Amino acid sequence: MSVTVVVGGQFGSEGKGKVAQQLARERRAAAVVRVGGSNSGHTGITPSGETKVLRHLPTAALDPHAMCVLAAGSYLDPELLQEEIESTGLTRDRLLIDENAFLIRPGDRDAESAGDLGERIGSTCSGTGAAVTRRVARLSASDLASSSRDLQPYVGNTRAFLRACLDRDRQVIIEGTQGFGLSLLHSQHFPNVTSRDTTAAAVLAETGLSPLDVQDVVLVLRAFPIRVAGNSGGFGSEEIDWATVTREGGHPDKLVEYTSVTQRVRRVARFDPDLVRHAIAVNRPSTIALNHLDHVDAAARDGVLTDRARSFVAEVAAQIGQPVNLVGLGPSSLVPVDDGLALAA
Repeated sequence: MSVTVVVGGQFGSEGKGKVAQQLARERRAAAVVRVGGSNSGHTGITPSGETKVLRHLPTAALDPHAMCVLAAGSYLDPELLQEEIESTGLTRDRLLIDENAFLIRPGDRDAESAGDLGERIGSTCSGTGAAVTRRVARLSASDLASSSRDLQPYVGNTRAFLRACLDRDRQVIIEGTQGFGLSLLHSQHFPNVTSRDTTAAAVLAETGLSPLDVQDVVLVLRAFPIRVAGNSGGFGSEEIDWATVTREGGHPDKLVEYTSVTQRVRRVARFDPDLVRHAIAVNRPSTIALNHLDHVDAAARDGVLTDRARSFVAEVAAQIGQPVNLVGLGPSSLVPVDDGLALAA
């Protein structure tokens, strides 16, 4: 049991990339796996402190050691992937793409952009959903990664590789994408959801590993959940604006977030414990990580857990019925919560 699965408990952008990257470093992971499509971006920090957003590669690509794996459940935009490989300097001996990963074609992006998907449900129109539709239709094997000449140097059997890692008792991190509130199967916000399930069980299935391999399920949350701009669906809690977050958090400058794929202003809302309790019931996490506490209190940064932020964490733990184990205090800060606070929750 050497597998850690990192998933989101809200509507994505909870900071899964940061959590997966830190866990990979701490546990000296042999491999970090990512599934899903190009419709979400994960932010990581390079050893030199540079921030990068990756839509295909796991954030471990920014570090020098772990093997990066794109599993069979991946939907790959070849051009975008090549750009990320070049921008990260990832070498061929550190990237393995499953032969059964599926290719996003230019026509997939065109079909989504030409339709009403963006306006109707706030889709990013990356072509991922259209590619999922073609995969389910089972029209052609030429859409598999094994048929791509450009990706051929990286293609192989990721299941066999990961199984070999586990047989040697090496650590494997699976970096899930998006969040529970966007699950095609389990969200209460259908049809304003993504084109796949986003739970730990689904992510594991897309990777090709067994539930018996899992030692840790990490559910990542954020203090103020977000959704993409436009008609992307409800929150289940009070929707607010970034001016409110700025004022309440005591930020000297206006705080605002943009979506990593479309670069539009994110919608934001109050923390919704009902959604998170639902996510906990389905994912059964052994670890809870709560990010963006610096939004709650501007002084809670770089490892400093202020009294105000500490009170917020305790309130969240009481509301969701499970202790918070890790807290994010800024873009690159993720620290464990002391036992006293966890027990008090």
